[in-house]
Amino acid sequence: MKSGWMGIGIAIIFEVIWVSGLKHADQWWAWLVTFGAIFVSFRLFIRASQMLPVGTLYTVFTGLGTAGTVLTEMAVFGEPFNWIKILLIALLLYGVIGLKRVTTAEGAGA
Repeated sequence: MKSGWMGIGIAIIFEVIWVSGLKHADQWWAWLVTFGAIFVSFRLFIRASQMLPVGTLYTVFTGLGTAGTVLTEMAVFGEPFNWIKILLIALLLYGVIGLKRVTTAEGAGA
């Protein structure tokens, strides 16, 4: 089960890479990296979905991918910093972490 969560953690990193790549790729090698990141991200997601509850997995994957992309765009690509965005990302992460904790607790009790 822990290897599934580790795999999804790595998949989230590749998710952030390919989403940012879709916006910023302007040369053939950047597109190659983007498509490679798409492949790795979804391959790891599919593998993790065979070990973990899909609803929780998808929520964690998309929630943390969204948060990581927004933060990366602000930190690396100069998107304007906004406290409202940070507050909403924190709220999103709070919900994702809460869902994972509840799902884990239910799985352990069953």
